[in-house]
Amino acid sequence: MKRILLLIIPVLIVCAVLLCASAQNNQSQKQTQGGIMDKKILTAYFSWGGNTKLIAEKIQSSVGGDIFRIETLVPYPSDYNETAYGVAKEQHDKGIKPELKANIDVSKYDVIFVGTPAWWYTMAPAVMTFLTENNFEGKTIVPFITHGGGGGYSISKEMGELARGSKVLKPFVVYENGGADLQNKIDEWLREIK
Repeated sequence: MKRILLLIIPVLIVCAVLLCASAQNNQSQKQTQGGIMDKKILTAYFSWGGNTKLIAEKIQSSVGGDIFRIETLVPYPSDYNETAYGVAKEQHDKGIKPELKANIDVSKYDVIFVGTPAWWYTMAPAVMTFLTENNFEGKTIVPFITHGGGGGYSISKEMGELARGSKVLKPFVVYENGGADLQNKIDEWLREIK
């Protein structure tokens, strides 16, 4: 029995030391990550065709926190041309901010990822409504933008102007649904902004 104990005790000690080292390593990784990952996070997005929704879900899966879909009270048409060249263009040209179906209290969040497709060289009008109807004073805004070839334009700057008093971080700008290596692109971006 003594021999068994003499063999087991060193093994237990080694296991305890390894567990302790692993816990310390995890703690130091969290401390070095710091930044936005230690905050209360919301991912809010508007998506018409599904690309921005896909990006939002992948971001939320990576950073945690809550997710909120920005939707207009009156839905956009299901036809692309009617939406892009009809309703969205008219809203853009006339500065219309459509009424939202629901809103969320952003006061309990520190960091808000805000997703939008690029429509007519700017963010979707529903996102403009979201940003103007909430108080982002002292919050960190992290834009993510999907586009069909035009890029991110100056959307992140415009988000900062609408969400007065906020700090805006580097946006994630991606063509359509980001392709097969989307998660790698998101991971790289998140490492940059941490």
